[in-house]
Amino acid sequence: MEQLKTIGRELAMGSQGGFGQSKEFLDLVKSIGEARSKAEEDRIVLSEIDILKRRLLEPDIPKRKMKEYIIRLVYIEMLGHDASFGYIHAVKMTHDDNLLLKRTGYLAVTLFLNEDHDLIILIVNTIQKDLRSDNFLVVCAALNAICRLINEETIPAVLPQVVELLNHQKEAVRKKAIMALHRFHRKSPSSVSHLITNFRKRLCDNDPGVMGATLCPLFDLISEDVSSYKDLVSSFVSILKQVTERRLPKSYDYHQMPAPFIQIKLLKIMALLGSGDKNASEIMSMVLGDLFRKCDSSTNIGNAILYECIRCISCILPNPKLLEAAADAISKFLKSDSHNLKYMGIDGLGRLIKISPDIAEQHQLAVIDCLEDPDDTLKRKTFELLYKMTKSSNVEVIVDRMIDYMISINDNHYKTEIASRCVELAEQFAPSNQWFIQIMNKVFEHAGDLVNIKVAHNLMRLIAEGFGEDDDDADSKLRLSAVESYLQLISEPKLPSLFLQVISWVLGEYGTADGKYSASYISGKLCDVADAYSSDETVKGYAVSALMKIYAFEIASGRKVDVLPECQSLIEELLASHSTDLQQRAYELQALLALDARAVESILPLDASCEDIEVDKDLSFLNGYIQQAIESGAQPYISERERSGMFETTDYHPQDHHEVPSHALRFEAYELPKPSGPPQASNELVPVPEPSYYSESHQPISTSLVSERESSEIKLRLDGVKQKWGRPSYQSTTSSSSTTQQAANGTPTYSDAGVGSSSSKPRSSYEPKKPEIDPEKQRLAASLFGGSSSRTDKKSSSGGHKPAKGTVNKPAAVPKENQTPVQPPPDLLDLGEPTATTVTAMDPFKELEGLMDSSSQDGDSSDVMGLYSDAAPVTSTTSVDSLLSELSDSSKGNPRTYQSQTSKGPNTKEALEKDALVRQMGVNPTSQNPTLFKDLLG
Repeated sequence: MEQLKTIGRELAMGSQGGFGQSKEFLDLVKSIGEARSKAEEDRIVLSEIDILKRRLLEPDIPKRKMKEYIIRLVYIEMLGHDASFGYIHAVKMTHDDNLLLKRTGYLAVTLFLNEDHDLIILIVNTIQKDLRSDNFLVVCAALNAICRLINEETIPAVLPQVVELLNHQKEAVRKKAIMALHRFHRKSPSSVSHLITNFRKRLCDNDPGVMGATLCPLFDLISEDVSSYKDLVSSFVSILKQVTERRLPKSYDYHQMPAPFIQIKLLKIMALLGSGDKNASEIMSMVLGDLFRKCDSSTNIGNAILYECIRCISCILPNPKLLEAAADAISKFLKSDSHNLKYMGIDGLGRLIKISPDIAEQHQLAVIDCLEDPDDTLKRKTFELLYKMTKSSNVEVIVDRMIDYMISINDNHYKTEIASRCVELAEQFAPSNQWFIQIMNKVFEHAGDLVNIKVAHNLMRLIAEGFGEDDDDADSKLRLSAVESYLQLISEPKLPSLFLQVISWVLGEYGTADGKYSASYISGKLCDVADAYSSDETVKGYAVSALMKIYAFEIASGRKVDVLPECQSLIEELLASHSTDLQQRAYELQALLALDARAVESILPLDASCEDIEVDKDLSFLNGYIQQAIESGAQPYISERERSGMFETTDYHPQDHHEVPSHALRFEAYELPKPSGPPQASNELVPVPEPSYYSESHQPISTSLVSERESSEIKLRLDGVKQKWGRPSYQSTTSSSSTTQQAANGTPTYSDAGVGSSSSKPRSSYEPKKPEIDPEKQRLAASLFGGSSSRTDKKSSSGGHKPAKGTVNKPAAVPKENQTPVQPPPDLLDLGEPTATTVTAMDPFKELEGLMDSSSQDGDSSDVMGLYSDAAPVTSTTSVDSLLSELSDSSKGNPRTYQSQTSKGPNTKEALEKDALVRQMGVNPTSQNPTLFKDLLG
């Protein structure tokens, strides 16, 4: 009663405009609000800090004054200044018995401190005491502090009390206890791993707020392990159905939408559980269809739910009716004048074209409008959509648009992303070699050094190798076109360094290959590059190497080489360069000019950039020299393994090893102490030979001396013991083989090709009038969306731009236990009258209790509480299942079935014949790509 009176007095004073604060504090707030500059504000705050430091040192400060001082400290911290001198007073206030002061102290502590602060240890005991309080407001304040301040080390101190509060009579306490456990799980999952079942039980709480709070930790748990929560699909569907049927109290409505945030969280969870799961997708389809019909698209929260439905549909098994409804929702988004809704429409369209590429063609004019919109964020999202829908028929228009946009922006991060996408699309869908070279030149010219260096190396390799079609004329034309384009660009000022490296390499390799350009002309251009970019050592190095190739090819062909004066001056300059790399290149070029044609041809053969270089790692060509040196008395090479002394000690040495000279470094271990008497078999320890860390073979090297003494001496067993000093290795004579564990929940993957095969195409409500359509937009749309085929002709990435051979997306096989004929899906979006159900008026809190009471009224009889027992869950028949089965039985003649999901049994005879054929061809099925091997066998 006293606390209520105190709160009443505070509220009464607050209604007068002061909230119980002094005039001094109100003047402080007013002066800060009227400050005209940051310097003036800082001066006021620093003056206030000096005042508070003096006031807090006074003895016997009244509690009301202390509360005001703490609030003023909070205000100082919010303005970015340091108030650490008063932190201890906020901690002391959490110990107060007065509710208002305690809550003020907890509020200040949560704002002042972090979980690693030194003062945290002082409030743990207070939190433990407050969690046992009879006043639920005190308990709630302590739980709020737990969510902000408890770290991984202090979780065990409060965890048992938080778990007990899950059964508190007040729903606010239960809700905050769930939030605290969620916080513990994020900080230390192992600390609450044994409490996962509590989240499942609180899903059946009779209070919708507690149930909604439970969805957050369940979402994190399902994201980590989807297979363990497949049994909750029917529960989540039942909850979402009850929410959409407005069985929750009116207090949960937001803009006339029933509990929209609970709906959004449920849709996110269902998207995870339904991904690749046919049965779960069928259970979700009914309630998703209801959401599309009931959502109000005139409000932002209704559009948010529609967008989340589209995301859910793009994750679960595709359904033609749901795809059609999603296309209609996207059409409404794209027709809106709001940029936010257009952005949502473009994003949803990008998700759905992965399933059904034809959907994008229904909204081509809307996409063009978004592409020309002045909103930069919307334009970037539209380019992402175009990137996803690129194919061979529209690659030229899309890449040209992307390059124009890349030139117009100044954001280096996004310019790098656009450049990489242009390169990727050009490599996959280039219609001609000349177009590819032109696009790469534009990307290098305008993106500069933002382009990844791998792109430059791939371009040089592509020009050298050609397109793998064994057509020398086509490869020669490609190289000639590259040389001509680079000679035109080389005179432009301020070219990027990476582009100049590519130009120099191509001119050096193929500048004089066709005889169209003379060696003097090409070498002059290269000298101009080296002179214009004298500060870039990398470009000068590429130019000198290119000059070396030009002169080498001329000498090898027997023609006279006339070194230009500018080239000679460049060589003389680099001979005295401070860069050792440039100096070495200049000396090599000078030495090469003095050689004969035969030597030059063997050093730099013509067009040898594509030849594979075989590296002899053992340097076997030096064996003759080594043998000759050993016969002359030289010492043989001692390997690192032998030098490290890991295999032998001074007790024994292999007979075939030569002694190391005494003046050299010694790498063997210290000598073991030798006993004075004869060796005793019971106490002498000899180390067991162990494998080297760098040894290629895992078998230990044993010597005859070790094997002779093994029977009579005790060995020091070091199996599995890690070395503390020296090389990081394990003292084990056997190598343990790691086993690869296969995924426990292998779910079938459904390809894009098998989706959207329904005879009815998605409807589009975006149909502008013909007189208002710009002819230029019509031509652009025809270029972007030309061709109704959804199959993209991709090129091979290694060899250039050849289309992939026989790339056909096949539906994934259904697991054996699900190989039963699947009935056609029901018409989920039938706008006819719904089936009449008898609903008994009852308390919505009671209906949510256990998710069982309400289900018994509307036909859902799923027992969720049975899932928490140790026994295996028993799937009960719900009204949704019965409705699906009735609709499936009535539509057996419907050709729209997922028969492509089922697979017939293998033909044994045919498989044996194919296996024999493969063995004759010398193909090892286990070493090849299994999908490609399956396609090869038919």
